[in-house]
Amino acid sequence: MLNQVVDIKFQNGITLVIKREDLLHPLISGNKFRKLKYNIEEAKLQNYKLLVSFGGAFSNHILALAAAGNEYDFKTVGVIRGDELERTVHDNPTLLQAKNLGMEFEFVSREEYRNKTNAQFLKKLQDKFGKFYLVPEGGTNQLAVKGCEEILTEEDFQFDYICTAVGTGGTISGIINSSDENQRILGFSALKGDFLSDDIRKFAQKENWSLVQDYNFGGYGKVTEELIFFLNEFYQKTAIPLDPIYTGKMLYGIIDLIEKGYFPKNAKILAIHTGGLQGIRGINLVQQKKNRQTLVYDF
Repeated sequence: MLNQVVDIKFQNGITLVIKREDLLHPLISGNKFRKLKYNIEEAKLQNYKLLVSFGGAFSNHILALAAAGNEYDFKTVGVIRGDELERTVHDNPTLLQAKNLGMEFEFVSREEYRNKTNAQFLKKLQDKFGKFYLVPEGGTNQLAVKGCEEILTEEDFQFDYICTAVGTGGTISGIINSSDENQRILGFSALKGDFLSDDIRKFAQKENWSLVQDYNFGGYGKVTEELIFFLNEFYQKTAIPLDPIYTGKMLYGIIDLIEKGYFPKNAKILAIHTGGLQGIRGINLVQQKKNRQTLVYDF
């Protein structure tokens, strides 16, 4: 049973339940498990031996890809945003663990990273590493959406609202496609900007969704003292760890909206815990260097 009731008393009879997708696998966690499932199947079907993808310093996707390669007998290459990170791999818990799982890295400048979908850039990678199966940044493609359509089960149709964090749009698209027409899907954006709506429309087959953009805390990867305090307090109350990049911001937003009266009386809310807990170690290191409060839990 992945669904876990949050034992917090809310006004107007509102119920909040968290679906613990983070418990699916210790390393290929949450939505990364869902996104990679059918991509791995397709890569095997086409007899690929190498998986290549893209990510940043503490990327959940990069670590999940490395773990999937290790488990399913693929070589993996991570194209990493920021060539300066090459000198600090042993100080970076995410990249070090990916390396220990067998991943090779190609460190590129932030400027060069912007060309990641360019045919010439991909040709250079193929010349260097050989034929590979390309997994997009964040893992989102049609096969990933197919995997994310399996997040909701029949028991989840009882909920009025389904909430998920949004990064590249793949997870919410799968949830939208498998949801009931009478359910409302709320996506809590981890990024600034409205461009995510267009990305979601590429894959979503229904219109029962909307994006909530008021809880990104300054943008992707930004962490504030207020957010850290909330996450620590939430953990102490519920024993549920949340990451500060995606699910933590979503839960902050859900509870804030409950307190502001956004949800109707007796509303049943399901929040999807999409994992990402491995990144906490890196965030805590950054917080420590800045002499700021850290999360009381680590992974």
